[in-house]
Amino acid sequence: MEKQKKILITGGSGMIGNRLTALLLKKGYLVFHLGRGRKRVDIRTFLWNPYRKQIEDGALVDTDVIIHLAGAGIADKRWNERWKEEILISRTQTTRFLCETLLKEKHHVDAFIAASGISYYGLENEGRSFAESDPSAEDFMARVTSAWEKEVDGVRKAGPRVVRIRTGVVLSRSGGALKKLVTPIKFFVGAPLGSGRQYVNWIHLDDLCSIYIKAIEDATMEGAYNGVAPQPVTNRTLTVEIAKILKKPLWLPPVPGFVVKLIAGEVAELVLKGGKVSSGKIERAGFRFQFSTIGEALKDLLGR
Repeated sequence: MEKQKKILITGGSGMIGNRLTALLLKKGYLVFHLGRGRKRVDIRTFLWNPYRKQIEDGALVDTDVIIHLAGAGIADKRWNERWKEEILISRTQTTRFLCETLLKEKHHVDAFIAASGISYYGLENEGRSFAESDPSAEDFMARVTSAWEKEVDGVRKAGPRVVRIRTGVVLSRSGGALKKLVTPIKFFVGAPLGSGRQYVNWIHLDDLCSIYIKAIEDATMEGAYNGVAPQPVTNRTLTVEIAKILKKPLWLPPVPGFVVKLIAGEVAELVLKGGKVSSGKIERAGFRFQFSTIGEALKDLLGR
């Protein structure tokens, strides 16, 4: 009988981590979390404090795969210099500490699968679809993501195969971006943002988790893969499709970009700009999306 693989997840109590944990357990994997507190009674959580370079004994014992999801939420707070620094160090320092721990301790981790973001490509639309071979941009989040991925790639020195999942806008029943989009529409104040022509590179939560599972099971996967659905949509189209599923009218004009910036600050750029990002590489690797169109995803997530 084949030995059950032990999966250690950082950021396991978040939206992606919770769903991925459930799917991995269903498939028969042994799942453990690495966190700063024990938030689930049904999952053994090893404690760590990467800023103080502390990790609980036994965290890496018999671990086969590390899935690194930890990082401060980009839109959790209005951006200021202190929060922007937290966004950066919560990604780079945690990854660097995991690398240092793997280099120092005896282990047999054979894969290190890390979250990343399509923010790597920047916010401008050049009239084409960005692919994994494209260079990183120069805006704040692109620089953060580039620095983050550099730390992830450093883990190769410790032996594991390294995979980076550049994630788009994750749509889920349990909160996140979809809840923020749905709420104003439910109360009859929904409207496209800015021009409405900017692209939203979305992915259903279950498809994203399935990409992580494929990265565990497919030893040929290495390097960067875009975690986005095959058919991105504009902000206007997404808003209209949500209203259609909810059977709510859209009667307000688009919200001007300057109003969005007044409300949200600098982070507003993330929703007011955006080009297309390609899912071609993960599809060529043999991945098949369960939800390839926005209509299919929204019917599953919002349908009555």
